[in-house]
Amino acid sequence: MKIHEYQAKEVLKGYGVPVPRGRVAGDSEEARKIAEEIGTKPIVVKAQIHAGGRGKGGGVRVVTSPEEAERAAKEILGMTLVTHQTGPKGRVVRKVLIEEGVQIQREFYVGVVIDRSKACPVVMASAEGGVEIEKVAEESPEKIVKEWVDPSTGFRPFQANKIGYGLGLDPGQVGKMRGILIGLYRVFQEKDCLLAEINPLVLTQAGDFIALDAKMNLDDNGLFRHKEMAALRDLNEEAPLEIEASRYNLNYIKLDGNVGCMVNGAGLAMATMDIIKVVGAQPANFLDVGGGATVEMVKNGFKILMSDPDVKVVFINIFGGILRCDTLAKGVTEAVREVNVKVPIVVRLEGTNVEEGRRILNESGLNFAVAIGMKEGAEKVVAALRK
Repeated sequence: MKIHEYQAKEVLKGYGVPVPRGRVAGDSEEARKIAEEIGTKPIVVKAQIHAGGRGKGGGVRVVTSPEEAERAAKEILGMTLVTHQTGPKGRVVRKVLIEEGVQIQREFYVGVVIDRSKACPVVMASAEGGVEIEKVAEESPEKIVKEWVDPSTGFRPFQANKIGYGLGLDPGQVGKMRGILIGLYRVFQEKDCLLAEINPLVLTQAGDFIALDAKMNLDDNGLFRHKEMAALRDLNEEAPLEIEASRYNLNYIKLDGNVGCMVNGAGLAMATMDIIKVVGAQPANFLDVGGGATVEMVKNGFKILMSDPDVKVVFINIFGGILRCDTLAKGVTEAVREVNVKVPIVVRLEGTNVEEGRRILNESGLNFAVAIGMKEGAEKVVAALRK
């Protein structure tokens, strides 16, 4: 689950990380009042959506008066903001963050993620703040300072010092940076984050560090421990079909293609999307029904696929283990009858009760194209698309 910048900053502030003064507004009049309360110049008006690149898309304005803040908020609120992370459809802006501007001396990136290759968190920092860390990692990896954290001992002050000196800071600045890095790591650990980052973390002309932007992604599996974080979920920022899928404990992500995919297991799902692209088609989604899916879950997953008007062919690729092939076949046949599906359906089954699953499909009286292997299934998908 993602949260907004203003929400992430409130969380950081509770852990001792300095953030600019400001509040979120839902209309232009409220934006003017907040600017009046801040009372300093300049004022920054920032669109709040779950995507980066807002400034380049026209979603960030620097103004010098409450009246200008009101005008800027009026222009930004309700606009469809398109950035490199939103895709061509963009996101509608429903809130703006009004906060004080700061005099910037230097910009840094700091963040915490899980390094899966080492099975532990890694705290990263770079003097190349204000740009995507992925770009820095690709073009100048030597500019990223990293410290891996042993979960049993936590992030230690000496590690924060190493990062600070690695960024070329003087001893006084290292001391200030240390508190911010420790606070950021505590947020990451205590809130069950998958990502916690500040970009940019700025050093002001006065010599202070301030989190000018913040981003947090939370592990959905840990939300039951954090009701206060779950309450921050903004359904307006999520695709309607993804919201529907979450109600049935299905892992669904909308993509831009025309082949609806239903698979069990994330690895098989990725391989399925790869082979679809290899044969010249494009996946319309990632849908993992999981190993323990029931007939009801399969039915609901299929209905979600059919709710996407972009889907022209469905490819069901199941390796039966915990999810038996006959369970999948029953769910799919029931769903097809209920939804009145009018697009071709290609099914590839292997594993537990595969012969019974194929028998159910073949005797259903429905128009399934049953494939033996993944390659044959993908080729049948392409042939169906051509028809």
